[in-house]
Amino acid sequence: MQYLYETHLHTNQASACGRVAGKDYIPYMKAKGYAGIIVTDHFFTGNCAVPRGLPWNERVKWYASGFHQAKEAAAGEDFTVLFSVEFNFDGDEYMLYGVDEKWLLDNDDICECDRREVCRRVHEAGGVMVHAHPYRERGYLSDIKLMPDITDGIEIYNAANEDNQNALGYEYAKKLDVFTTAGSDIHFFHEDALGAMRFERPIESMEDFVSALKAREGVPVQLMNGIAIPVDQIREQTHPTHEPTFQVVWL
Repeated sequence: MQYLYETHLHTNQASACGRVAGKDYIPYMKAKGYAGIIVTDHFFTGNCAVPRGLPWNERVKWYASGFHQAKEAAAGEDFTVLFSVEFNFDGDEYMLYGVDEKWLLDNDDICECDRREVCRRVHEAGGVMVHAHPYRERGYLSDIKLMPDITDGIEIYNAANEDNQNALGYEYAKKLDVFTTAGSDIHFFHEDALGAMRFERPIESMEDFVSALKAREGVPVQLMNGIAIPVDQIREQTHPTHEPTFQVVWL
């Protein structure tokens, strides 16, 4: 059997760009063939929907509300809902897999920390930092920032990215020899290609997911019309046709 997990998903409760409530993802993603999802809303340093003026504990509670709603909606079903964070620095974004709400509550200065300090604290918690869509080019970005020192893994397939940008990320991951992920970066329902991590066994917890990533058990796949295709078998996702047009800044 194959078990597909969405690793990059935004709810409208915590992501300002999200269009779907956490609870509404469950039937949609199950119908697409997923065994579970990881809710990765934009954190306070990014395009977050949580008001800035609230006390820290209330902000964290609001931030996690999409995850909790999704988890409650999946109760009693054979479907896993996990929590994570998409953390923005200066246009470069990382998935913080392995941190939880308590970690956020205990690190109320995390938004003021630089990349290395965030990485240190994530590692201290047993988590990993995965560079999301590293070669993305969008109107709200001005350059491409890469920092290998803090990169545990790379999202080589992002369904919301252009093919060439994914292919550049794939090459980058190969050069660094780090584990790789794939995700949809889903904000709304659509019938286009999606992304997922495929495992030969169920993933039971975030600790289990992090361990599987480190062991390189999962296979990044593109999900199209119900068929999961390994990313490394898709030429347009692995062979860049041109160099990035944005300046690449190595940090």
